[in-house]
Amino acid sequence: MAKRHVDFDVVREIGLALPGVEESSHHGASSLKVSGRLLTCPALHKSAEPNSLIVRIGFDQRAGLLSADPKRYYITNHYVRHPGVLVRLSEMDSQTLYDLLRTSWEFVTARAKMRNRNAG
Repeated sequence: MAKRHVDFDVVREIGLALPGVEESSHHGASSLKVSGRLLTCPALHKSAEPNSLIVRIGFDQRAGLLSADPKRYYITNHYVRHPGVLVRLSEMDSQTLYDLLRTSWEFVTARAKMRNRNAG
């Protein structure tokens, strides 16, 4: 994918190409969800930097991203207990964003399957 400015329109375009992803809202902001579960949305808490996303991933995956690329990924105290990572969109390219959203999709759908098995 070519390098281009990444904003939520690009996030939406890439995310909606993943199976079952739908556009929705989360606390009044555009979001992407799969099976009704949050995949990503703009980071709304005041502790997050402007033009950031929160992307749901596992805690181990987050630790790897934070140590590998702290310029691109970060976390604040508000988000530390939630399975996800904050992403500086200004540091993202389309391919890396696709890879991250795919990882998030796998995380969210695996959790949904696990919950459905435990409920049944």
